Amino acid sequence: MKIASTIARVLLGLLFATFGLNGFLNFIHMPPPTGLAGQFFGVLFASHYLVPIFALQLVAGALLLANRFVPLALALLAPVIVNILLFHCLMAPEGLPLACVATLLWAVVFARKRSAFAGLFAARA
Repeated sequence: MKIASTIARVLLGLLFATFGLNGFLNFIHMPPPTGLAGQFFGVLFASHYLVPIFALQLVAGALLLANRFVPLALALLAPVIVNILLFHCLMAPEGLPLACVATLLWAVVFARKRSAFAGLFAARA
């Protein structure tokens, strides 16, 4: 499980560091989404809402790649991954396979670091 967790951590770090950096440098050219997904993405882009999201992805990806503060990186990525999953489930299903892979990688790394989150799952403090 340790080797699988390390591989998942590195892949997840590469994935989010790459797409976080792409948000600033635009080196992976993707066609804009159409329909409702395009409208939603257009509003996020025009309002500059995506800037902190890309920054979070980049920072969390770098933390995962450096193997430093991994629980913090997982906590930063959890809501981002939920939003990615919801976006692709509800508006752009063509990107759902990559969203599921990112979720699976996150879950593998989380399973290895679950002791860091034990306090969150306590019924009473």
